[in-house]
Amino acid sequence: MSTKTKKCLLCKGESVVKRGIQDGLQIYWCRGCNHRFRNERKKKDHIIDDMWNMYVFRKQTIRELREIYHIDKKTIVSYLNQYIPKKKVHNPRPVNLVADGTYFGTRKNRMSWCIVVFRDPKEKENLWWGYGEAETESIYREGRMYLESLGYTILSVTGDGFGGLRSSFLPIPFQMCLIHMYRLVVRGTTNKPKLLQGQILLALARTLFDTTEEIFRERLQKYIEQYRDFLNEKTKSELTGDTWYVHDDLRRAVLSLHRFLPYLFTYKKDIRIPSTTNSLEGHFRHVKEIIAIHGGMSRIQKERVLDSIMLEGSIVPKKKKGI
Repeated sequence: MSTKTKKCLLCKGESVVKRGIQDGLQIYWCRGCNHRFRNERKKKDHIIDDMWNMYVFRKQTIRELREIYHIDKKTIVSYLNQYIPKKKVHNPRPVNLVADGTYFGTRKNRMSWCIVVFRDPKEKENLWWGYGEAETESIYREGRMYLESLGYTILSVTGDGFGGLRSSFLPIPFQMCLIHMYRLVVRGTTNKPKLLQGQILLALARTLFDTTEEIFRERLQKYIEQYRDFLNEKTKSELTGDTWYVHDDLRRAVLSLHRFLPYLFTYKKDIRIPSTTNSLEGHFRHVKEIIAIHGGMSRIQKERVLDSIMLEGSIVPKKKKGI
C-alpha cells in the first residue's frame, strides 16, 4: 500500500511501497523508477545507538570508532552528541537499599563533583542516581522522596559513615558498611601498626565480619577501659601553649568504632540487609575505568555516559533471550 508522505530518494516520486524489513530497518520500493532504499533516519538512529554502546560499554575510543565505522572524527562526535539516553522503567517494590557516592575530578582544588547512587544489590539494579558538587543530605533526601513517590518501600539502607545519609533516611534501619568501618580504623592504626595498642585495635576491627554485637561491644569496652589513659594522653607546645592528643589518629579510630557501634550489626536482625556496599563499590570501579578511557570529556558528557551505565545497572548490557 503506497504512502502519502514517503518519497523516493532517487526520483522523488511518491509511488513508494514497503518491501519488508532488513537489519531492523524498513525497506521501501519505488514503483516509478524501481529503486529500493532504507529509511535513512532510522538507519542513522540505529548507527547512533550502536556507536554509543560501543563507546560506553565496549570501551571503544573515538579513534577506534573511526576504524570500525569508516566515518571521520567530526561525524562520530556529532553522532555521540545526538544520542539520547533511554528513560528508566521502574518496578516499585520493597527494597533493601545500598547507597553511596563516588567523586570525579580533583577534590583538593574544589574542582570535583559526585554521583550518588541507590542500588538494589539483590537485583543488581540501580534505582536512582543524582549529581552534585558533593554528597549532601539534600541529595540523599531527594532520592528517597523520589523512590517513595513511585511506590517503593525502603526496608533498610546500607551506606558509609556520612551523617547526612543516615539522617535523610530516618527512621529506616541503617547498616554501617563494615568495609568502610574497617577502613576508618586502618586510618588510625595503619595496616602494620607498630604500637601494641594499634595492633590490638586492628585485630578487634578484623573480627567485625564474624562476631556478634554483644561480643564486639564487650571487647571494645574492655579496650577503652584498659587504654583510656593512653588514648587521652596529651602534649603541649612550649612556644604556643597549644595542646593535642599524642595518639590522635588511634584515638579517632576508637571513637569511630564507638560512634558507629549502634549501626554495625543491623544486618544481624534481618538476613536481607547487606552488611557492606560491595555491590556499589565494584560498580564504581568499572565506571571509573570507562571514564578514564575517554579522557577530555566535559562534565556534561561524563554525566551522559554515567546515565547510560547506571540505567543498565551493570556494565555489559543484558542480552535478550535467544541471542
